[in-house]
Amino acid sequence: MGRYDIAVIGGGPAGYIAAVRGAQLGAEVVLFEKDVLGGTCLNRGCIPTKTYLKGAEIIHHIQMASMYGIDVNENFSVDMKKAVKNKNSVVNQLTQGVGALLKSNQVHVIDGEAYLESEHEIICDGKKYMADSIILCGGSKVDRVPIPGIEGKNVLTSDQILDIYERPKRLVIIGGGVVGCEIASVFKYYGSEVTIIEAESRILPRMDEDISRALTSAFKTEKIDVRTGCLVKEILEKGNISIIRCADGCEITADKILLSVGRISDLSCLGKMKNRIQMEKGKIVVDDFMRTNIPNIYAAGDINGRNMLAHAAFKMGETAAENAMKKIKKCKLRHIPSCIYTIPECSGVGVTEKEAEEMYGDDGILIGKFPFSANGRALASGAKQGFVKIIAEKRYRELLGVHIFGGNATEMISEAASLMAAEIPVDEIADIVHAHPTFSEAFMEACGDAVGTCLHLPKRHK
Repeated sequence: MGRYDIAVIGGGPAGYIAAVRGAQLGAEVVLFEKDVLGGTCLNRGCIPTKTYLKGAEIIHHIQMASMYGIDVNENFSVDMKKAVKNKNSVVNQLTQGVGALLKSNQVHVIDGEAYLESEHEIICDGKKYMADSIILCGGSKVDRVPIPGIEGKNVLTSDQILDIYERPKRLVIIGGGVVGCEIASVFKYYGSEVTIIEAESRILPRMDEDISRALTSAFKTEKIDVRTGCLVKEILEKGNISIIRCADGCEITADKILLSVGRISDLSCLGKMKNRIQMEKGKIVVDDFMRTNIPNIYAAGDINGRNMLAHAAFKMGETAAENAMKKIKKCKLRHIPSCIYTIPECSGVGVTEKEAEEMYGDDGILIGKFPFSANGRALASGAKQGFVKIIAEKRYRELLGVHIFGGNATEMISEAASLMAAEIPVDEIADIVHAHPTFSEAFMEACGDAVGTCLHLPKRHK
């Protein structure tokens, strides 16, 4: 039986960061991982999808080459076996890096499924381990919906679709959230016929409505069939294909179906404490210190459901470890950016326009918008589609939200998040000199548009 200052269950973004930070603060740390270090993000989510999306981006650039006077043979083909091999190589390099990081910090890593025996005891493969503090980082798992036929052989989860060796001729995606839209971009450029079925009234329903509308328009231009307000009634197998029947009576034929309706917290690590740790809607309840109702037990990342993004999990894991070592630190998640790596990209931080109106009223906010079609770098790059939109509070000019659609949107959003966290007023941001020509100028210009000082848009007529 081992005894540690901190025990971490789960080696995903929250878990390995918690372990490293705890070790940096002088703790003896043990980390348990039942699968592969890196969690969903590194192995089955963020990194694999971005690797595939880079391939899609290359195809997109090939298709654009002729406008720059470059003659390219567009009769390319996609070798899915090579694509999978490259994806696995990237993932393996990063998982090995996480392992090396933990080793360099003298974190004791144990392979196996661990669960709570008591407030200070953990069981893994029949062995008992003791810890003064325990940080639960069990992550999440794919959610499923009770649709007849959902267990069919052609229905894949987001975990499975990244390992297929044949490109489906017809891919139907059930769910128009982040993962569904990203996979749609991948396989559209890889040559599949793609249909998205979304039950809500728009894709990316948690993003600002202008982002949803813009991506829908872009998808339709690329002949991705987007069907919103559509419910799947049943899935039928017919030989090697599947028939999706919708509540409105339409039928869609698919070679493969991606089920992408979200993820739920993985609570398997709770063990004998499952009835003692406070839960709400299938997630562990924590305070701003990442502490559960059991004083020495913390929960970070997807398992608490506060924000199911890897970069939020990093901060939650770090915060949990610091509090376990008596540093007393709150986890601030107000300005966590969201990124969607579609083609074009989408990003956002802070509140949407609708949320701002509910908070301050129509007359209490300022809206600024700048199109990439008026941005020199975007035009030179053939990326004139899109915009930067900012939302500010009128009285004190506080920046409330930033939403970007277009080239480099996912890289640009961090500047906005940083300035929001620093509480820099929107009129001061408009006065910051940005390098020219850059995509990021559009953010400065959008701030100027909100306060009436934008110099690169026609004068507004009241």
